[in-house]
Amino acid sequence: MPFCAHRCGYCNFTVIAGRSDLIDKYLTAIERELSWLETPRPVDTIYVGGGTPSQLSKSQLIRLFNGVLTWFPLRRSGEFSVEVNPVDVNDEMLDVFIEFGVNRVSLGSQTFQPAKLELLERDHTSDTIVDAVQLIQAGIKNISLDLIFGVPGETIECWSDDLAQAIRLAPRHISTYGLTFERGTQFWNRRLHGELSPIDEQLDRELYELAIDSLQAHKFEHYEVSNFAQPSYRCRHNEVYWSGRGYYAAGPGAARYVNGRRETNHRSVSTYLKRILQGQSAVYEYEELSAEQAARERLVFGLRRLEGIDASEFEQQTGYAPDRLIAPALEQFLNLRLLEIVDNQIRLTREGLMVSDSLWPDFLQAEK
Repeated sequence: MPFCAHRCGYCNFTVIAGRSDLIDKYLTAIERELSWLETPRPVDTIYVGGGTPSQLSKSQLIRLFNGVLTWFPLRRSGEFSVEVNPVDVNDEMLDVFIEFGVNRVSLGSQTFQPAKLELLERDHTSDTIVDAVQLIQAGIKNISLDLIFGVPGETIECWSDDLAQAIRLAPRHISTYGLTFERGTQFWNRRLHGELSPIDEQLDRELYELAIDSLQAHKFEHYEVSNFAQPSYRCRHNEVYWSGRGYYAAGPGAARYVNGRRETNHRSVSTYLKRILQGQSAVYEYEELSAEQAARERLVFGLRRLEGIDASEFEQQTGYAPDRLIAPALEQFLNLRLLEIVDNQIRLTREGLMVSDSLWPDFLQAEK
C-alpha cells in the first residue's frame, strides 16, 4: 500500500504522498491483479506493507482484506502482518484487524527522541508510540517496533535511550536499521548540498553493537542482521525470503518469486494503475534464475541469519556445495575471520556482522 500523508526525507520505498483520493481506484487495481491468479493460493504468511497501510479507512481496509484473503487464504496458525504508523492507531482500525485475523503489527516508531523525530520528518511523538503500543497490545500481542540509528548528530546516549524505551514497551520483535542515504531521496540531495552528513563509521559500529548487546541482555534473540525477537516470535514472513522459498506479491514495486522466476512490478503508482486498469501486466522486469543463481542468492540470504547455513543441507537442497560455489571468497573471509564454520554451519562472526553488506557481491558473482 504505497500511500503516505508525507514522504519522509530518507525514504526510498514506492510511495505516493498526499493522494488518498486514489486509494479506491488502487484497490480496484489490486483486486484485478490478484484475480489474474485465477485460483486461490493458500499461504502461511501475509504481509501488508507500505507506504502506510494504516492510511486506509475502515471500509477500505475491509475491502483490501477481503480481496487478499479471497486469493491468499491463510492456513491455520498462519502469520498475518500489517505495517502501521503510530498516529493512525485507533480502536476502529484494530477491530478490523482482529476481525480479519491480523495477528502481527509492525509499528514504524523509528525513534523516541524529539530531535531525531523532527530530522526524520516523522509525524508522531514518543507519547504517540507508547499510546499506540498499549492500544494494540490490548488485542494483538505480537508487535514489532522499527528503530533507526545512525542519524546525523546522534549520540550513544540518544540511541541507548531509544533502546531502553523500546524494551520497556515489551514488544515481541524489534528491527534496527542504520540510516542510509539513498539516491533519489531528499536526504541524498541534502547530503550533496552539505546540509546533512553521515555519522562517523566507528560511531555507527558502536551504535549497532550497543543494540546487539542491549537487546540480547533483555532476552531478544539476534536472529538476522537487523532483527531481534523474543523466543518463538521471529518474523515468519521474512524467514520465507531468507530461506529462499517462493512468495507472491501485488502492487507497484512489488517483487514476487514463484517457481524460479522473479518478477518486479513498475514502481510508479500511476503507471501501475494505468496498466492494470487497461488489462495489461504491471511487470517491469523479470528473470528466470539458473540453478546456480538461485543457489547463490539462497546462500546470501541464509548468511544474513545469525545461525547461518548448514553446508550439508544447503548442498542437498540446491545441488551446490558452498565451499565450491563461493571459493575462493569463502576462504578469504574465513581467513579474515568475517565468517566461521562451526559444526558444519557457515555463519557470520561478530566482525563479519559489522561489514556484512560488503561480503555479498563476492558471493553473488560467479567466477569467470
